[in-house]
Amino acid sequence: MTVIDAIATTAVVGSGYMGGGIAQVLALHGYKVVLGDVDGETADRARVRLVEQAREFEARGLLPEGAARIIGGNLAAAGSIEEAVAAADYIAEAVPEEPGLKASVLRRISAAAPPRAIIGTNTSAIPIGELAESVAGPQRFLGVHWMNPAPFVPGVELIAGPDTAPDVLDVAERLIRTLGKTPARVADTPGFVANRLQFALYKEAVQIVDDGATPEQIDAVVSNTFGFRLALFGPFAIGDMAGLDVYESAYRTLEKAYGERFAAPEALVATVKDGNIGVKAGRGFLDLDPDSKPALLAYRDDAYARLSQLRTELGRAPGL
Repeated sequence: MTVIDAIATTAVVGSGYMGGGIAQVLALHGYKVVLGDVDGETADRARVRLVEQAREFEARGLLPEGAARIIGGNLAAAGSIEEAVAAADYIAEAVPEEPGLKASVLRRISAAAPPRAIIGTNTSAIPIGELAESVAGPQRFLGVHWMNPAPFVPGVELIAGPDTAPDVLDVAERLIRTLGKTPARVADTPGFVANRLQFALYKEAVQIVDDGATPEQIDAVVSNTFGFRLALFGPFAIGDMAGLDVYESAYRTLEKAYGERFAAPEALVATVKDGNIGVKAGRGFLDLDPDSKPALLAYRDDAYARLSQLRTELGRAPGL
């Protein structure tokens, strides 16, 4: 199957919070966007809402001057899902995270879209291979998982299914980059990367509440400690800077208290055994340039200080 290699016209099916944000980003960056939803009235209401919201974002300095005008000029509403996708080069499906609903909508999209159109699903956790069973031409289908709120969070996960053509992934990645986002190709496993990690953290946080802490205490700890660092570095960079020997030792303590679920991962034990304990050794899980160590640590300190200043300027989140 030959797929489109240059995207001009797009469609977003599902114009709620996530789909609406995706539509705003596409429209702001010059793509024609047609909204499709349960009916034309719903899609048109979303169009009006998204343009008005863009005006509010622009007034607050969150979007550049003229953003609302650009978004309004590129955003249209269709009377049906089929009408929305009929001439699209790229379609973003963003209906609620319910497998049956997504399967039904994807059948409608793939039946009505041009054969060369690329179809991306914004699923948060459902395997792409599972959803691909409802798509006519699964070679053109992939996961394109945006983060909430879509206009402001830079990361987008790209997930190939078992039948996704390599050039489809390439075109989708180029599209996401033109939107100023940071794409990451990840494996087709339930939850992918972001939500698999996020939900693992959430489950442990709930367990800690059961052990006697309060949700407020846990949020305060996370947002002011390792969560603070995660705004700038991923877990492997943080671990390499802290020292993997320290991590292995901490896991031994945790395993004594909580059992095998906190045993040190075999890959970590092997890495430490080889002497690759992070920045201080020149290599950890990441391949670090020893000559870059002073610059890396200086960047880290500067970044953390500036992030701390920004948090002070912003103040406490309302209601929390």
